[in-house]
This record gives sequence, C-alpha cells and structure tokens, in this order.
Amino acid sequence: MAYTLEFGELAQYTGMFARGAALTIGLTAVATALGVTLGVGGAAARESRSRALRTIVAAYVEAIRNTPFIIQLFFVFFGLPALGVRLDEYSASIIAMTLNLGAYATEIVRAGVAAVPRGHVEAAASLAMTPAQIYRHVVLPQALAKVFPALVSQIVIVMLGSAVVSQISVPDLTYAASYIQSRNFRSFETYLVITVSYLGLAIAVRAVLKAAGRRFFARGAR
Repeated sequence: MAYTLEFGELAQYTGMFARGAALTIGLTAVATALGVTLGVGGAAARESRSRALRTIVAAYVEAIRNTPFIIQLFFVFFGLPALGVRLDEYSASIIAMTLNLGAYATEIVRAGVAAVPRGHVEAAASLAMTPAQIYRHVVLPQALAKVFPALVSQIVIVMLGSAVVSQISVPDLTYAASYIQSRNFRSFETYLVITVSYLGLAIAVRAVLKAAGRRFFARGAR
C-alpha cells in the first residue's frame, strides 16, 4: 500500500512547532547555567578534605548516573508533593534537568581538575594564593578548557533527553508533536519534522557553545 506524504496539513501548526522549540532551548539554557555551576561546585566538593562532603556528593552523582532521567523527573514532580513540596511543571523540569546535568558535569569537571599539572598549583601556592584563589584562578580555567568539549556533548544530551518533560504536560517540541499528530493523524510527517528539528537544534547548540568556548578560552589565554 502506497503512502502519500502530506506536509501541507502541518503548516497551520508552524507557530506551535516554533514555541515548542523555543521552550526546549529555554529549558536547556537555564538548566545549563545551573547544572554547570552545580557541577563545578560538586567537583570542588569531591576534591575537598571533608570526607562527609565527598561522600554526600559521590552518593548524589551515583544516584543520578544510575537512574533514568524520566524517573528523576517524576520523582521531582510527583514524588516531592508527598513531602509538601509542590512545583509547577516548568520548575520541576528545570530542577530535574539541572540535577541530571550537575551530576555528569561534576565528574567531567573533576576529570579536568585532575589533569591540571601539579606544578601549576604549587607555583600558585608559592605566590601566597589561598586554596580558593588557586582553584578559581588557576585550576578551574584550565580544567574547563580541557573538558569543554565533553561538557558541550553532555549539554546536548540533556537537551535531547528533555523530550520526556512532555510527559508532565510541558509544551515543548515533543509535546507539540504529540498534540499535532493526535489532531491530523499524520504521525509519519509530524515526527519526521520533529526528528529533523531536534537534529537541527542539537547541531546549532553544539556549534554555538563551541564558538562561545573558543572565544572565552582564547580571551582567558591572553
């Protein structure tokens, strides 16, 4: 049986596609800022002298890395209300995405910290810099430069994984696809457009972040 492609029926939903894509990018941007910050703090905690702090962060990282993102999202949105913490779907999505990215970013940044030459740290210490100053001005810039490509890849993975936020009624790109195909029953065309859209977003986000990274680290080198 021949199947005739009909993309014309999707034209009326262009605005919905665009709003879904914009929301996906918006969630990713906020989660990236918060998640990378959390990852930097987590990496510092993993290298601290406090055994309790190291244990807590290690447990957090293992819990996130060994459970599905959709379960983490459901725990935040459906589980926390049992403890009296009620969040709207947008806040729950950002928190879940942030926690997920933060755990992976912790280990990525930690690997970068471990790759910083010990001599650089010792040289900074000889200049009477405090441990906090050494970490901020010597260790962290070098560590981020070394692991930036890995961070970019993880950010893209989190963006693609954010498709599951549609399960808690966040009107992202995947939610738009589900809504549209339920109205026009053109599933193949609808999900083909969504597939291409996610591919385009992933390529664009990766390109933008890499360009920003080159400018930032080149300026830091000067």
